[in-house]
Amino acid sequence: MDAVDALREIAFWLERSRDEGPRIGAFRRAADVLESSTAEEREALAANGWVYLPDIGSEAAAIIRECADAVPLYLTYLRGSAEPIGLGGTELLEALRGDLHTHSDWSDGRCQLREMMRRAAALGHDYCAITDHSPRLTVANGLSSEQLLVQLNVVAELNVELAPFRVLTGIEVDILDDGSLDQDDDLLADLDIVVASVHSHLDTDRATTTKRMLQAVKSPHVDVLGHCTGRLVEGIRGPRPESKFDAERVFDACREYGTAVEINSRPERRDPPGRLIDLALNSGCKFSIDTDAHTTGHLAWQGYACERAAERGVEPSDVINTLPVAELLEWTGAPIRQ
Repeated sequence: MDAVDALREIAFWLERSRDEGPRIGAFRRAADVLESSTAEEREALAANGWVYLPDIGSEAAAIIRECADAVPLYLTYLRGSAEPIGLGGTELLEALRGDLHTHSDWSDGRCQLREMMRRAAALGHDYCAITDHSPRLTVANGLSSEQLLVQLNVVAELNVELAPFRVLTGIEVDILDDGSLDQDDDLLADLDIVVASVHSHLDTDRATTTKRMLQAVKSPHVDVLGHCTGRLVEGIRGPRPESKFDAERVFDACREYGTAVEINSRPERRDPPGRLIDLALNSGCKFSIDTDAHTTGHLAWQGYACERAAERGVEPSDVINTLPVAELLEWTGAPIRQ
């Protein structure tokens, strides 16, 4: 088995199981070293047992040696012991064709863009959007306009490499305090998917936050309202309470202006809470079931949101990422690309 693939897949399975241990980073660093090595360097490393570089530890070295003859035993174990995710939402999960909210190491993700998209394809997706952060979110290494333009060229190259799988261009754009969007309108108009999210001043009063969100979801560029309450229910950053806003008005605007409400798959978010999924559904909103993935392992978490959505009565026809890619892009009004 190819050792780079084995090391990256081990990291995937550990992340999928919600392991956050330092071993994951060690496997990824070893994969990076190996992938960037020349044939001559690999021969020298192999002759020394793969143990003479600081970024290839003893555990990774043992995995690499096993790959010469077979699938590593540890990888076989991880594959066989993985528990299914989201059994209560199986029908919805099987109807999904892609993921519309993911991050790479271009912003605050921990994996290369190519690795993220290769894993999305391996999971059976027809498409996946890369939605790295916009520039004001400096804590997440948000992309400037110039950086985003460079990323669009990288996505074009990946689409040639990974066809027929489709990498969708996108952004998670910050909703600024006045409701405007943290990126140039012309650039937003050229993207396949725009997820708009509130990341700052989540404790602002109800009227101000409502006005802010209403302006954003009315934008012709915005396709998805991301993690609408901003809450955190567990994890190293949480807990964090829901932001206060008039959800009925916001969801009515989402329906009217064609903005889907995201059901975020991350276990620490579980956003929106169940009562707001009910309200959005009764308001006639469309949904987008997304992972908000920051590593390849997170890409397997859609089942968490599917289970929550199914419990509230959300059907595949209510979810935009059950659509084939051409119909999805027609729905979002994305520019036609050759």
